[in-house]
Amino acid sequence: MQKHVSWAVTVATVATCALGAGSPAMAADAAPATSAVTATAAATPGGIDTSKLDPKLKATVDAFIAKLPAGWQDRVQALYDKSGAGDTLWAEISHAGIDPNSYQCQSTQFREAILKHYEGINNPSGFEILRALGFLDLPVYEALLFGKDSKANTFGLNGEYTQKVTSTMKDLKSFWDINSADIQLVPMKNDIYQSPERAGRVIAALYGVSEEVGVEFAKALYPQYFEMEPFLKNGMNPILTLNAFAYSEEGEPNPMGISDRIVMGDGILEVMKEIGLDGVAPKEIMAHEFGHHVQFEDHLFTNTTLTGPEATRRTELMADAFGTYYLTHSRGEALNAERLLNSEKGFYEIGDCSFLSPGHHGTPNQRLAASTWGASVADNAANQGHILLSLTFADKFDVKLPELVKPDAV
Repeated sequence: MQKHVSWAVTVATVATCALGAGSPAMAADAAPATSAVTATAAATPGGIDTSKLDPKLKATVDAFIAKLPAGWQDRVQALYDKSGAGDTLWAEISHAGIDPNSYQCQSTQFREAILKHYEGINNPSGFEILRALGFLDLPVYEALLFGKDSKANTFGLNGEYTQKVTSTMKDLKSFWDINSADIQLVPMKNDIYQSPERAGRVIAALYGVSEEVGVEFAKALYPQYFEMEPFLKNGMNPILTLNAFAYSEEGEPNPMGISDRIVMGDGILEVMKEIGLDGVAPKEIMAHEFGHHVQFEDHLFTNTTLTGPEATRRTELMADAFGTYYLTHSRGEALNAERLLNSEKGFYEIGDCSFLSPGHHGTPNQRLAASTWGASVADNAANQGHILLSLTFADKFDVKLPELVKPDAV
């Protein structure tokens, strides 16, 4: 299966002040975080250690776990692995398969803005347990399992990015030379936590219980937990949807029947706004994610001899280049390249320092370099109205790649 979690930030990872990236097999942009279903100690029904939860909350969770059917852990783990919902773009790795002393790799405004949204957390361990059980990943599972392209969809916590995101999707489909008619655009919404019916439907699908049991659990868990953790703002904290990804099941021997799609979380848009990138970031994110669909269709994930971190870094930097080529091309967004790269620096902001991770995406400097190169291909073209074939662009990128990732430490 091909799945891609590009600008993804899973809540547990950032709670530990981590910054990095990773990628499961055939996933363009993310590294698998370990599910608590398999990682925590056996202590309660279902083998999940809930001992660090508040006693009242523990009772609620334990009572729900006791109702789950046999084999539920395998069910959740399978969907977790297939969906990439637990994959993270940000996971700090202090050691390096690529020598970190050879590269500049600094923090960014984006990382600092994310960390501010964790201020005031009362019980980090309890938060980790609920996240790892999947109870704080409902928006991504809803988008995957029940989301669909619709004119009624809104993007942004208040719907403020709807026009910008949907129009960019339309333009991307007409710009690139791939079969993109079946790619859907789906929002990931925080307000699922304010709807027991929606939350219950996802819980039922995820854990194999009836919707009635799912709704009952949602009504018991979330009001109680959000009262204990006010920093989550009744589910509206951006960290709960701080994610955007491209998804495809092309070539998957056991597909789940989910259509090709780009999922856009409200949280990622909100945090980009907080660092002053709301003008261009929605278009950048969309252009990058669509670049991964170009890679899916052109089989560019497998068309390489690179492995491990270098392989994922290649596809991520290529998606940055695809995205910036579109953004600066006269038949794309026709944005000013200097302003895009030097003032707004959206691709730079989501660089990572996870040199050892299988999903290393490239340092901030490397992502900026790839974007700069993509813009130069558009700006320096003899025929400004000509759009390169995607495979031609990819070939040019592969020739340039060694220069883009060469060590840059002074």
